Amino acid sequence: MAVDAAEQEREQLNTGTKEVAESHRFDEARLAGWMQDNVEGYEGPLEVRQFKGGQSNPTYQLVTPNKKYVMRRKPPGKLLPSAHAVDREYKVISALYPTGFPVARSYGLCTDEDVIGTMFYVMDMVEGRILWDQQLPQYEPAQRRAIYMAKLKTLADLHNTDHEAIGLGDYGKPGNYMGRQVDRWTKQYRASETVKLEEMERLIEWLPKTVPAQERTSIVHGDYRLDNMVLHPTEPRVIAVLDWELSTLGEPLADFTYLLMNWVNGSIANIPDLEAHGVPSIEEYVAEYCRLTGRDSLPDLNWYFAYNIFRLAGIIQGIVGRVRDGTANSPQAAAMAERVPLLAKAGWSFAQKAGATA
Repeated sequence: MAVDAAEQEREQLNTGTKEVAESHRFDEARLAGWMQDNVEGYEGPLEVRQFKGGQSNPTYQLVTPNKKYVMRRKPPGKLLPSAHAVDREYKVISALYPTGFPVARSYGLCTDEDVIGTMFYVMDMVEGRILWDQQLPQYEPAQRRAIYMAKLKTLADLHNTDHEAIGLGDYGKPGNYMGRQVDRWTKQYRASETVKLEEMERLIEWLPKTVPAQERTSIVHGDYRLDNMVLHPTEPRVIAVLDWELSTLGEPLADFTYLLMNWVNGSIANIPDLEAHGVPSIEEYVAEYCRLTGRDSLPDLNWYFAYNIFRLAGIIQGIVGRVRDGTANSPQAAAMAERVPLLAKAGWSFAQKAGATA
């Protein structure tokens, strides 16, 4: 099967490192001093590179003669409220690492903005495979299936983790997660809004009135997808889940239905025969998630699909807003503006399937 051209381009744009962008440079000597004082086993000299990927928190590869590290920092400049919470990322991976859940080992969080200009944290660099094309064209059907089931098992393991027992009982507010998420992304969207979209206005009115009751609370990742994880170099096994910026305590179905979006509004939807390709159907994925998490069934998924598309539109509009404000760190960010109206229409179509009327 041929590699999807758009996915191939996205992989090339987001894979590997580059020279640090002018707008994201800092005093590397001060960072090296902090590393010497705070990172166990650190030995310089230090070389700093910037990862190509990531629209949100600038991410750097820190290269030393014996080891590579990763640094995530808040971007400089005007920021939306509650965004770019690298301290929360640090807290959740530091709590999960001792449990054996696949995250990078963290070394330290620096809240002193005098060091590099913004808050940051440092963690291990986990070497493995990051797969960008959801259709996995480079693998055989049995390999594709194994990767998809490993991805699902890892998510279920996260949702089954006792957050109270690992010190994350205060990682999010109790109850009404979906209602608060709708409110949050409405505010984020409004803060970055550049044009009025009828379908977004309808979703903003309909979603908060129809929020499903929350039955469970778990750690939720918030952006759980194939290219936010590192797979073992040869085995179908997740060895690190990345990008915890949006994580909190909340409704685990928000994560799971976000993962399902590829079947309904992504590249998997374009596969004519899922079984022959080695990708489980939505029904099979839902049944396996229910088995792994001890559920009998899931409520109507269409509300969650409408919400997830609405949230994605809000995230992308945030990037468009940062282009407007001059703080976006990617030349591709400006092209995002074209996606928001399409997402708004798709979100409203799922809302209609869930019972919404104009």
